[in-house]
Order: sequence, then structure tokens, then C-alpha cells
Amino acid sequence: MLAVLALAAVIVFVVHLGVGSYAWYSPGQVLAELFHGPDASRPAINAIVWDIRLQRALAAVLVGGILGGVGSAFQALLRNPLAEPYIVGVSSGAAVGGALVIVLGLDATLGEMGVTGGGLVTGMLSLMLVVALSRRRGVVSVNTLLLAGVVVGTLLSAVLAMVLYMGQRQAEVLSFLLGDLSHTMPGQNVALFATFVVGSALLMGQSRRLNAFALGEDTAQRLGLHTAKLMWAILLTGTAMVAASVGTVGIIGFLGLAAPHISRRLLGVDWRWSLPGSILLGSLLLVVADLIAQRGFSMATGIVGLEMPVGVVTALLGAPSLLILIRRAG
Repeated sequence: MLAVLALAAVIVFVVHLGVGSYAWYSPGQVLAELFHGPDASRPAINAIVWDIRLQRALAAVLVGGILGGVGSAFQALLRNPLAEPYIVGVSSGAAVGGALVIVLGLDATLGEMGVTGGGLVTGMLSLMLVVALSRRRGVVSVNTLLLAGVVVGTLLSAVLAMVLYMGQRQAEVLSFLLGDLSHTMPGQNVALFATFVVGSALLMGQSRRLNAFALGEDTAQRLGLHTAKLMWAILLTGTAMVAASVGTVGIIGFLGLAAPHISRRLLGVDWRWSLPGSILLGSLLLVVADLIAQRGFSMATGIVGLEMPVGVVTALLGAPSLLILIRRAG
């Protein structure tokens, strides 16, 4: 099943590279240009694939994998099927940082990594705030952490609204907040790739411990698991991954919630398999969602070049899909 998911993700990735607002290319043409490499002497398709479409498609693969993997790990850690990467307030915190960088004009000074860096800093600060609020007598309670995350996330959402209302670049900030893959730069993709590889390896390395933790914190401790270390490892790794993602492309909802549910339906509840399955499904689903965002609304309205933020598409498709999945599960 993992091989099937990986193959499906590769196929959709190639299709994504061939689909555009003004020109469509077959998978064979796209693969020929990919294997040939960037070459200014080649026809225009070479520059379109390598310079324009590849960065967007790579961002979809990396961000989708990050959200899917972190969502699966958080659902195991918090023992809550409704947990997702944004449940501890990380997304709102990272979005505040990215929005502030845009509003203050620091993105022009700091370059393409300015928004990503701002999101990473404020995302980690929001996690520290959530942990501080949930700590009682030196111990962090999972249930209190969940509640504190919801409260801090709501507070930071209000801060975001204030930044959007008072800022001068409202259109850019709104596009960022709704999720936008169209302006991803090569340097940002390099940072996302490093975050994806290191973070995914760390999360999958904890999959056996997550299996024990999912049975209950007391049970995991009786099995010899140091639960506090596991909690910090998952929270810090997941927060860094999500903050880098949100700081780069904005908030993309429901993906980190839906991908783990689908993965467990296909691969079972063993996190050694469902976690990598969630990573592959997250990448697959976000690439498909971006295809719809890029071309679906343009084809439906007949307006060439009309695009929707990918975060809107994931919410429109993710919410009913998750409801159907839950209903079928009884």
C-alpha cells in the first residue's frame, strides 16, 4: 500500500507539472524535460517546467507531507482523533510572524526566507506559551495542553485579524493566510526539503514509542517509556515542521486531520506504517488540491488564469470528506 501511495504521488506530481493556466503538456513531455535538465536552448516548455511549475509542485509535495506526518504524530501523542498540526496553536503563531513580516515590509529586507523565518520564530514562541500554560507542578498534562492550544490559537487568530485590518498590504496578507503555493521560491523549497527530511525521519523514529503512548500514558510508563521525553520530541519536531510550512505558504487546513484518518483506514493503527502513509497521503492530497485550485475554478468559470487559494480548496474538500469517513466508520 505504501508503494501504491508513493506511485500515485509521483504520477500526480508529473501531471501537476504539465497543467497550467495557459499551456498543458503531456506527462511524456514533462518527463523528457525533467530528465534533460534546465537548458535555455530548449523550447519554452523547459523553462516553464523548471523555472515556474517545479517550485510550486515541490512546495505542494513537501508541505503536504509535513502536515500529514505531523498530524498523525499529534493524534497519537494527544490520543485524540481530532488533533491536527494546528491544535496546539502553532499555525496561528507562525501565521502571525509571517503576516507581521509582510505588513512591516521586512520581506523586502530579509529576502525570500524572511516570511519563513518569521513564522518559525513565532510558531516556536506560541508552543512555549502553550506548554507554560499547561504545566502544573512541573508536569505537562496532555489534556491541558490540548485545551491551552485551542485557547492560544483563538487568541492568536484575533491578533491575525487585527494585523490584517491595520496593515497596508491586506491583499498579500490575506493571500498568505489562505494558503498560497504560487510564490514559493527555490530557497524556501530548500529549507522545506531539509525540514521535511529531518523532521519526518525523527517522527518515524518515534513510531514504536507512539504505539505505546497511544495506549495511554500510564501504560506507556509501565512499559518503560519516558513519556516526557517523547512528548517534547514530538512537540518540538512537529512545531518546527509546521511553523516552517505555515511561514512559507500560509495556513492550509484539514489536510493534517484528513490524511492520518485515511492512512489508518488503509494501513491500520500501527504508527510504524500509518505515519509514513500519512506523509505520502498528505503530499498526494495537497498536489491534487493545488491542481483544482489552479485549474478547477478557471475551467468552471471560463476565466483564464483564475486561481483560488489552495487552503480554501482543502477546506472545501476536506470537511465533507472527513465527515463521510467518520460516518462510514460508525
